[in-house]
Amino acid sequence: MVDERSDAGLRGRDLIGLGGLLAGAVVVGMVVGYLVDDALGSAPVGVLVGIGLGILGACVGFVVKVRAALRG
Repeated sequence: MVDERSDAGLRGRDLIGLGGLLAGAVVVGMVVGYLVDDALGSAPVGVLVGIGLGILGACVGFVVKVRAALRG
């Protein structure tokens, strides 16, 4: 069982922040991809690449934040 008084670990606000990080990275990647597609006329390649890069960035950010939270 998790000790409620412990400073280590993830709290509710941390989990909300992680969810925002995941959603935000994917949305930003999609929007940038859409703008690239609009400028180059290469639809839907830019959107798909942008979503892929957003997912990759979200995964990296998620791992970094969770590791930091569990260490300290």
